[in-house]
Amino acid sequence: MRKTLYYGLSLLLSCCFIVASPYAYGSSDMTNSPMDEVSQQGKKSITGTVLDENGNPLAGATVLVKGSNAGSITDNEGRFAGLSVKETDYLEVSYLGYIQQDVAVKGKTSFTITLQPNEAMEEVIVTGFQETKKESIVSAIETVNPKDLKVPSSNFTNALAGRVAGLISYQRSGEPGRDNSEFFIRGVTTFGYAQSPLIMVDGFETTSDALADIEPDNIESFSVLKDATAAALYGSKGANGVIVVTTKQGSEGKLSVSFRHESKISTPTQLPETVDGVTYMRLFNSAQFNDNPALPARYSTEKIQNTIAGLNPMVYPNIDWYDMMFKNATYNQHYTINANGGGKIARYYMAVSYDKDTGILKENRTNNFKNNIDINRFNLMAKININLTRTTRAEVNMNSIFESYTGPVVEATTIFNNVMAGNPIEFPAVWEPDADHVGVKHVMFGTDPSNSMTNPYSEMVKGYKDGFTSNISSQFTLEQDLDFITRGLKFRGKASIATYASHDSKRSYTPYKYALENYDAMNDTYKLQQIAEGTEFLGNPTQTRSATSKSYYELGLHYTREFAEKHNVSAAVIYTMEEDKNTTGNLESIQASLPARNQGVRGRATYAYDGRYMAEVSLTYNGSEKFDESKRWGLFPAIGLGYMISGERWWEPMKKVFPSFKLKYSWGRVGNDEIASASERFFFLSDIQNGGSGYAWGKTFASSYGGIKINRFANPDIQWEISEKVNYGIEFNLLNFADVMVEYFTENRSKIYMARQNLPSSMGMTANVYGNLGEVDSSGIDASLDIKHDFNADTYITGRFNFTYAHAETIVASEPDYKEPWRSKVGHPVGQKWGLVAERLFIDEADVANSPKQSFGDTRPGDIKYKDVNNDGQITTDMDAVPMGYPTSPEINYGFGVSFGWKGLDISTFFQGQDRVSFFINAGGISPFVGQRNAMKIIADDHWSPDNPVAQSFWPRLSASNNANNTQQSTWWIRNGRIVRMKSLELGYSLPDSVLSKTPLKLVRIYFSGSNLFKISDFDLWDPEMGSNGLGYPLQRVYSLGLQITF
Repeated sequence: MRKTLYYGLSLLLSCCFIVASPYAYGSSDMTNSPMDEVSQQGKKSITGTVLDENGNPLAGATVLVKGSNAGSITDNEGRFAGLSVKETDYLEVSYLGYIQQDVAVKGKTSFTITLQPNEAMEEVIVTGFQETKKESIVSAIETVNPKDLKVPSSNFTNALAGRVAGLISYQRSGEPGRDNSEFFIRGVTTFGYAQSPLIMVDGFETTSDALADIEPDNIESFSVLKDATAAALYGSKGANGVIVVTTKQGSEGKLSVSFRHESKISTPTQLPETVDGVTYMRLFNSAQFNDNPALPARYSTEKIQNTIAGLNPMVYPNIDWYDMMFKNATYNQHYTINANGGGKIARYYMAVSYDKDTGILKENRTNNFKNNIDINRFNLMAKININLTRTTRAEVNMNSIFESYTGPVVEATTIFNNVMAGNPIEFPAVWEPDADHVGVKHVMFGTDPSNSMTNPYSEMVKGYKDGFTSNISSQFTLEQDLDFITRGLKFRGKASIATYASHDSKRSYTPYKYALENYDAMNDTYKLQQIAEGTEFLGNPTQTRSATSKSYYELGLHYTREFAEKHNVSAAVIYTMEEDKNTTGNLESIQASLPARNQGVRGRATYAYDGRYMAEVSLTYNGSEKFDESKRWGLFPAIGLGYMISGERWWEPMKKVFPSFKLKYSWGRVGNDEIASASERFFFLSDIQNGGSGYAWGKTFASSYGGIKINRFANPDIQWEISEKVNYGIEFNLLNFADVMVEYFTENRSKIYMARQNLPSSMGMTANVYGNLGEVDSSGIDASLDIKHDFNADTYITGRFNFTYAHAETIVASEPDYKEPWRSKVGHPVGQKWGLVAERLFIDEADVANSPKQSFGDTRPGDIKYKDVNNDGQITTDMDAVPMGYPTSPEINYGFGVSFGWKGLDISTFFQGQDRVSFFINAGGISPFVGQRNAMKIIADDHWSPDNPVAQSFWPRLSASNNANNTQQSTWWIRNGRIVRMKSLELGYSLPDSVLSKTPLKLVRIYFSGSNLFKISDFDLWDPEMGSNGLGYPLQRVYSLGLQITF
């Protein structure tokens, strides 16, 4: 494979330059007279005029005979004359800042050629390995204006929610550096290993982490490929859809520099509320009484009253851990500057951006190191496009992301969990020294006498973590026109190499822990005892290193041509090969450490007649090293059809209402070899290692041999997971005001890799046996509506609405032959959860005695009563759990927004929503008093008690210990995760041209923006988008003040 890669790349470079050499730029000067005055048989002399879009002559326009050195430059009247051409030649007419135009010579001797400015270019969309005019597309492809993806968040993935029809997206955490949104194209359509889409940036595969760090100002286009015809060309990784990002490139013209700065204030969208110390003590005493009325109260009336009175805070602490350890807001910054320009020969685009992203943890003044999250990120990009000859083009693209990180040694989400659970009254965060400890050099952290409770503050300040990451990618692309073979044919080769490296270092000390030994209330003095020995210095660092590299090579022939101004034909044949290497420390297995390789050949052909009838066919032949030779290669076809009805003559009466109307259909199969983790590769090989039970022998059994452990049995029949997709679509324009797209899609995902269930023990299997056993059917609809209207030269309005509904259902799964139908996954959505049916709370002891036995420990009045679904007289999670709620990933995503502009003022807003999604409150995670954990305010306000025996209280009977009965996953804790959120609001003002015309500036705009400003939801304990992770680091509301300058 390595030799293949080497020779392939060498062949790519050698062939291109050899083919290009006859077409190198000539040395002759271009003047108003023809460059080539040699008269040859079969040629004729032509004249013409080149005009701009307003009919004005363009002086200095270049007129070339395509594929030769012959050419001319227009004079002050835009005229050229005396150019000697053949009847079959084409003229290549270009001018700086205008779209190049190819003109056929056939049958003409005089020409009037009108060029259009670059901004008038027809909208093109990046599809599989090529660009296609939007009107000719029959695939399901959604594009987003990059301007809509500029949000105050430093994480690009957080801008996607609700913006794209067909894209399901949500965010579970707001912790800087760990706040990526999860996203799926048309929902989760498999319960296999890989569910996320393929991400391509400039034709090179990347990760969601790299996408999160991309600079929105550098994006030229953002497309989502949803159906088989769009994604099939990406082979083994396109089954879950493809996100295609194309970065900007330089344009002809003078140097243009753009600068943008944002100052951002970040604050939590919502915080869970916990109780104060006094409420906690009263609740605990009540819970303890519920458990055993004979026990004395843990917290005396004296302690409660002295805490209320605010006496000695060391002895009677009442700590708000969140207020002590977290700030209300943090300040972040973003800077970006880019420059682009160039001429006929070379064009360039270069950009540098900087982000400073900090957390909301308070800095600790007792240490000489910082413990708040502090991320500094630099993003450098350079793209150069060069016309090596008139027929040969090259592109060099380099992108580097460098990030440094400093933060607490414990993850910020863990710290937040500790704060939410922190006991408010057992000990202070830090003791003031007693008489015996005056002058100690170390910090005296508080704890309980058994040191069983967590001191959130000591966990935050006991150390720090620092590290850095680098993500560097380099790409080289070479294109060669092959018009000497046939017009419209070109060769393209691409080589891409990317490396990722990271290094983390953790340093910490062991905190000294002290507890109260006794207290002299008369003299208000106390004596401390040391509970845990600590250290006064940072220990040796714990380090983690990781490095990966990816190389990608592409060779392809591309053909595009128009015949008789009605027949448009395009075709492509592409060969790709890639290799991934992983040198991460502590790899799971030798399989994960070996290079991963993939190669394939793909072909595509399209035909369009008169802009009305469109057809597309593609075929991908892909090989994966993961499968046995007999299953290694997969053949994946796709077809698409389109019909532009509005192009028919009989449509003319309806064009006032529907200026354009198109129907489209596609079908195809896509393979997926990402069916298990890297450590489980090579399915045709068994995985055996030392370990397991051995045996002893000899008279005294003093001799022994170790055993072996079988992790996996070899299976040469494992093969590709197959996705068969069908798409039906309608696209139309309404009254020249709104563009509407509606698509209905289905997908069958078969041969899903999974373990066989319920194999008899008599088979002697010591490890799971896997096969391509599962099958999922999915279907749905996505739609978008885009409006744009200019009231006059100074006033405009634009709007966008999109909607996605995607439902996936398990059709086949390996599972036991259940007698109880509710236990089977078949017929239920992917991501469906099972739980017990909670009927109500037990009323009294008689109610408990006369109900089916609940096998989760002692059951008392006030505990949750579950339904005996199978009527066997007892409640168990195996037999009585039923499917409930919606999937944990939303089946409905939508977004809507509007922008309005008047003169220099602009305002825009966007809302995002999700529905048909459920999550469970983690009852065990919020259960009060377990380990002396604090209680949430909702529990204090709404719980069952003998004095308040409400059968539908939020929290059942309070208990001072773990009550397993009340923390089972059940309907009692399931919640609807639907939400509507104002995702963004922006107000901006641009200085008028009358002011800027006196300066070198082209644009000066100041703006204020906000994200996650408010939400509407039935759930109010925490931000419902976080789902069950509600006690984690909260999502952030961001306010930003920005300045943009272009000159």
